[in-house]
Amino acid sequence: MKILVINGVNMNMLGFREPEKYGSMTLKDLEKELFAYSFELGVDIETFQSNIEGEIVEKIHSAKDNFDGILINAGAYTHTSIAIRDALAAVDIPTVEVHMTNIYKREEFRHHSYLAPVCIGQITGFGTDSYKLGLLALKNYF
Repeated sequence: MKILVINGVNMNMLGFREPEKYGSMTLKDLEKELFAYSFELGVDIETFQSNIEGEIVEKIHSAKDNFDGILINAGAYTHTSIAIRDALAAVDIPTVEVHMTNIYKREEFRHHSYLAPVCIGQITGFGTDSYKLGLLALKNYF
């Protein structure tokens, strides 16, 4: 099983951006932790991060016929990007949306996700464990 892990806008700033919300772990640290966990689960992962909406769309397109699942934290694009939503719908790959913070306990504009309707599920509010729960959910989905 191959899972594509996509991190969107500002996720490259983990460890520096609002540590009271996101903690001190960097994206590189998170990716190391996810690779170790994926090995335990017996799944292969590839990680990708971009601050550019079009690059995320292109990566989703390239997942067609190459990945069994997608785990995505699109960051703020979750609440604004119809393009990413449409890309996920187009490739029709089981996708789990994750967020480190509970988006429903934050600003009102973060309560809406364009991605959720085209995902098999959403995990929010468990810090880096949101990613692990997402990987487990994708593995168990199959």
